[in-house]
Amino acid sequence: MDTVGLLMNGFAVALEPHNLLAVLIGVILGQVIGALPGIGPSLGMALLLPVSFGLPPVTAIVLLSGIMYGAMYGGTLTSVLINVPGESSGVMTTLEGHKLARQGRAGPALCMSAIGSFIAGTVTIFLLMFMAVAISNFALNFAPPEYFLLAALGITATASMGEGSALKALFMAIIGLMLALVGTDPMMGTERLTFGQMNLLDGIDFLPIAIGVFGVAEILASLERMVTLEPIRTRVRDMWPRWKDWVECRMAILRGTAIGFVLGVLPGVGPTASTFLAYAAEKKFSKHPEKFGKGALDAVASVESANNSAVVGSLVPMLTLGIPGSGLTAVLLAAFILQGIRPGPMLMTDQPDLAWGLIASMFVGNLMLLIMNLPLAPFFAMLLRIPYVYLAPGIMLLSVVGAYAAELRLFTVGMTLFFGVIGYLMIKAKLPRAPLILGIVLAPIMEQALRQSLMMSRGSLGIFFDRPIALTLLICVVLSLVLPFMGGTIRSASRIFRRGPAADSAAL
Repeated sequence: MDTVGLLMNGFAVALEPHNLLAVLIGVILGQVIGALPGIGPSLGMALLLPVSFGLPPVTAIVLLSGIMYGAMYGGTLTSVLINVPGESSGVMTTLEGHKLARQGRAGPALCMSAIGSFIAGTVTIFLLMFMAVAISNFALNFAPPEYFLLAALGITATASMGEGSALKALFMAIIGLMLALVGTDPMMGTERLTFGQMNLLDGIDFLPIAIGVFGVAEILASLERMVTLEPIRTRVRDMWPRWKDWVECRMAILRGTAIGFVLGVLPGVGPTASTFLAYAAEKKFSKHPEKFGKGALDAVASVESANNSAVVGSLVPMLTLGIPGSGLTAVLLAAFILQGIRPGPMLMTDQPDLAWGLIASMFVGNLMLLIMNLPLAPFFAMLLRIPYVYLAPGIMLLSVVGAYAAELRLFTVGMTLFFGVIGYLMIKAKLPRAPLILGIVLAPIMEQALRQSLMMSRGSLGIFFDRPIALTLLICVVLSLVLPFMGGTIRSASRIFRRGPAADSAAL
């Protein structure tokens, strides 16, 4: 049977009433879970694993996969509306989406997120169908040297993310890398930088830092202007994206889709790194980069597209090689194993109803998310009409509960409040906050890959030059470091040159 016939058979399986109900329940639960900081899709899926054990294999898998991609959009709600990312992949949406919300454009931001996620999901599902095996074989060429340089490229690309100085952005990313070193050495098992604190043995998770520097810090900053802070005035006509918004975002969606899928295929990279790189790339290609950091709709569209496509991309190595591409697919792999099924090269041949039913259910689930979220986006946006004096306590409560839910420890709540103060000081000092989170997220990948690379080469750095893909990535890292500073130097020189004749005339 050809691919089209297998897909039609998959739709017949996915549209069976009990499987269709499982998809619907999955995407609704996913949205709720994604909107609750501290829980996240991985934990939500893990909690429902025992429930799925008593279900038929196809029903169980489509239920959990519905939670997986439903949660990707759920996190958009809190990121845009209250500036609190549900999990790490929502940080870049927070950076631009909440600024749009403060401008009365939360509706277009949420609508464009839904449209971008739908397009990205649909396109990448087609790629999953027709190119899964070839893409998996390419991904096998990535070894520790390539993973280290890919993570390094994400760090150096933060020079494009800074709202002001590229040097400040890189400095904050380095601070994030340093914070990620706290805890237990992953290879030696020894303590480092814990200062005798038992609570720091597991390290500092990104979630309390993200909630602190974005959610809590924003509340503290708003207290200064609480008297003058007015509710966000939104008009009905501003609740929906305009035609020019779609024209502005269409290429951003495609770029985010491509970046997210390629990085999602690489095991261990995950959606978070893809959103940061999509943001950096979009700022390079945007016709109005000056809007970035102040509320750029095309940035939101690109980041949300990358987020969704990376989730689908991470299914490629899991289905074709049995290797989970992210934490989400690791839980999904556990569900396969609980059902007595081992994903691998023969899965689509030996279990066609399961494999193609899963793929078809993702088409159905993405359509459900679009139908649910487009009409609801203006309603969610109207919540911002509530005076901030009433919203602030609720946001603080949600932040504290989310921090506690992450590890069920009061110590995590204390860390959130501490980093809330740090985030407030960063706002006052005009230091970019997103690169700090990026450094914390990418540090484990960088450290493990670097140490493995040096073990492979017996301490020689030549391993980063001998491999073609690694050398290409190394060149990209160098360019991403040099170009922002060269651009600033050239702009400064041109301003001096233009000012010179005028200054000479004034002197005469």
